[in-house]
Amino acid sequence: MTESIINVDSEIMGGTPVFRGTRVPIQTFIDHIENEEDMKEFFEGFPGVSREQAIRFLDEVKERILVVT
Repeated sequence: MTESIINVDSEIMGGTPVFRGTRVPIQTFIDHIENEEDMKEFFEGFPGVSREQAIRFLDEVKERILVVT
């Protein structure tokens, strides 16, 4: 099983879910999507998060939703 791209650790950002290996909150990425902001700006503003990581996050969410439904 592949390690989750989402990391929750009380020692990192007080337990806020972040992209694994970064201190970038998942919520920041979600906010970017909700606000219809340019993804290029997100990746420029948070260079610690790669496009591949963002795709893995979306894939994880998709898999979790499809399992539930």
